[in-house]
Amino acid sequence: MAEKYSMTFSENRSIPLFIFFKDIRLVLKLDELGLEIARIALPAALALTADPIASLVDTIFIGQIGPIELAAVGVSIALFNQVSRIAIFPLVSVTTSFVAEEDTCTKVSSDSESLENGSTLDSEDKIFEIAKMEQDKKHIPSASSALIIGGILGLIQALFLIFAAKPLLGFMGVKSDSQMLYPAQQYLKLRSLGAPAVLLSLAMQGVFRGLKDTKTPLYATVAGDLTNIVLDPIFMFVFKLGVRGAAISHVISQYLISLILFWRLKEQVDLIPPSLKYLQFGRFLRNGLLLLMRVIAVTFCVTLAASMAARLGSTQMAAFQVCLQVWLATSLLADGLAVAGQAILASAFARNDHSCAASTACRVLQLGLILGLVLAMILGFGLHFGARIFTKDVDVLHLIGVGIPFVAASQPINALAFVFDGVNFGASDFAYSAYSMVMVAILSIIVLFILSSTSGFVGIWIALTIYMSLRAFAGFWRIGTGTGPWEFLRG
Repeated sequence: MAEKYSMTFSENRSIPLFIFFKDIRLVLKLDELGLEIARIALPAALALTADPIASLVDTIFIGQIGPIELAAVGVSIALFNQVSRIAIFPLVSVTTSFVAEEDTCTKVSSDSESLENGSTLDSEDKIFEIAKMEQDKKHIPSASSALIIGGILGLIQALFLIFAAKPLLGFMGVKSDSQMLYPAQQYLKLRSLGAPAVLLSLAMQGVFRGLKDTKTPLYATVAGDLTNIVLDPIFMFVFKLGVRGAAISHVISQYLISLILFWRLKEQVDLIPPSLKYLQFGRFLRNGLLLLMRVIAVTFCVTLAASMAARLGSTQMAAFQVCLQVWLATSLLADGLAVAGQAILASAFARNDHSCAASTACRVLQLGLILGLVLAMILGFGLHFGARIFTKDVDVLHLIGVGIPFVAASQPINALAFVFDGVNFGASDFAYSAYSMVMVAILSIIVLFILSSTSGFVGIWIALTIYMSLRAFAGFWRIGTGTGPWEFLRG
């Protein structure tokens, strides 16, 4: 692959900014690079959007109960996601990059040994060696580390959310005299029981992504989310459990996903570590802490926005919940491209293949922009007609209509922001990703406070759009200036 792109890469390497326009006529071509991106990105995108779609289904069913329950669950989901992402995002991102690097190095080492030993083996011995290699499980330290860390973090998260539910909801704007408090507590405590399964399943998804296998997580996620969709109306309406039924069905689906992924992973990877040193916890913690700082900054803005919407009242929070779930579900389609970019780039940097790295970054960014434009057009028209699926409340529908232009117009910006994340993670540029996002968050929080107090619901969405624009600019700046791991672009 490196030879195919070396000529065009060398032509533009003196000005790093040109990488964004490199081979733009080939953006939709299904060449070797295009096919590899599609093979990884499409299943990853479908798997990533499956859970938000399941949450949308939850939202649709809960919306039939009433606007208070819809708003209460919206606050609980925002809180659960905030706490989950603090643990999940660093774990999954670090795991994907480390597994891709270790798998690439293992393959290179195996190929070298095969070439060295090839001349000394007769044909019968060669067949035996190949068969033995195919039967052996892969030895990838990061896979074992991810599962151990994921399980521990999941248990901590579950205990934290269950015992601190009321004060946390109070921080989110749900006061002790609010009608939202009781259903919000019920949903949050029950859904928290699934936290260990959520973190374990996503840690395993990080391993599969590093192995460039995004189909297995897709199949497991679809199986789990279909279970959730089937169980939702049964628990909620047949058993008359209301919001508790929605939480219970979600927890069951998460444990099913974890069991499927673990069963498939243990067939491919040796998960029993020979020693603690083998696990390389220090490497995980060092980079994980950087991304932990980043993810707190990233998600705090969205959680703060949800909190401010809740303070405006149940009607505003219900409308915000619907708009936010659609905003996140569609934006995560671009995260499939981010996963593909991260996996391919991590392998390219492990091989010191700068030509492949430049071509991959260029292609996924261009595809991200196209995807964002397509999503903007679809949502701009479709959400006006689809809003009644979520609720029949006239006031909530009116506010959803107010939020639609922001949800639609921000899609190209969101897509680029997500893809830039994957590109920087693939280059193991964790420090820049962390520090730049802290600066973005500080500016965004100031804007959010100002605009929410002056313009209410509209101000919150303007602030979120500015926040995503700053995220995209931070990624653009790193590559466009050819700094950090992208210095090779300057020649």
